[in-house]
Amino acid sequence: MSTTPPVLAAELAQAWADIQRHHPELPDLAAPESLIGESSSACGAELSFERLLHEAVHGIAAARGVRDTSRAGRYHNRRFLAIAEEMGLDHPEEPHASSGFSLVTLNPEAKRRYRPTIERLQRALRAHTVATAADTKRSFRGPAARHGSSGGGVRVKAVCDCGRNVRVVPSVLAQAPIVCGGCGKPFRIPETVGAAG
Repeated sequence: MSTTPPVLAAELAQAWADIQRHHPELPDLAAPESLIGESSSACGAELSFERLLHEAVHGIAAARGVRDTSRAGRYHNRRFLAIAEEMGLDHPEEPHASSGFSLVTLNPEAKRRYRPTIERLQRALRAHTVATAADTKRSFRGPAARHGSSGGGVRVKAVCDCGRNVRVVPSVLAQAPIVCGGCGKPFRIPETVGAAG
């Protein structure tokens, strides 16, 4: 059973749709819940609209067939930066040594454009924080949770019967099914015999 409030997943999906209205080439978000609780030092650990827009940059890069990162997705290159600028994200003058141009922020025009979306998402995130705070006080969630991680951060390939795949932290997939936007079936981690997937 999922511990994610349905309101937060719905608001994430709505915020993504709001971004798509301004950037129609952005692919659909297959599983909003995959963004909840996920930690990434390159992309920012805290879920916010800014983080969602950052992820949308990656979505557009994928749709265009642009390789926007290197070093296992940690280093965000100038191709990432170009798309980020198109989408209303500002950046530091110089890249960070290990994460490149990952530390982007909303520019004033994007803040105005997305103000209602940002406010809705912030309300849903606050409600999610309140709803999960009681859970963390009484439940042992392991050492990774105590250090702000999503459960180790090691992503594995989850596949769908239609041939699509995503990289996901197994604990996120265990919270609730992640459903393919193409065929509507759930992604699953394939069983491997004698080899890592």
